[in-house]
Amino acid sequence: MSARHTKITDDDCPVREVLNRVGDKWSILVVAVLRDGSMRFSDLRRSVDGISQRMLTLTLRGLERDGLVTRTVTPTTPPRVDYALTRLGRSLLDPIMALAEWAEKNRPAILSARWRFDEADRPRANPSPPGGKSARGARGA
Repeated sequence: MSARHTKITDDDCPVREVLNRVGDKWSILVVAVLRDGSMRFSDLRRSVDGISQRMLTLTLRGLERDGLVTRTVTPTTPPRVDYALTRLGRSLLDPIMALAEWAEKNRPAILSARWRFDEADRPRANPSPPGGKSARGARGA
């Protein structure tokens, strides 16, 4: 079956299967951070703003399971654990960086479209909310 006729709703769809792994924001960010070389868990956690220890652990396990990341344990006291991209993981960098460039280039247009959409969705006649202030004044605009 050609890619044009693949049902994305199929459980065995390769696009869906891959996007389930790399489509979440944490996986993409971890892969991007590892582009410059291997890192320890604590360094990764500091480099990926907002990720919890648990979520980083789950993300790294998923990336390792899919062959995108390797985990190397050095038997020291305490043990040193490093994570690095595999060849397969490195091959993901080009599409990720292309998407990042696209997002950066098109962000103003996206923000403008959001603003237009939100303005069109806003009721034209704003009745005064309880308390007598207009809805516009209540928001401080």
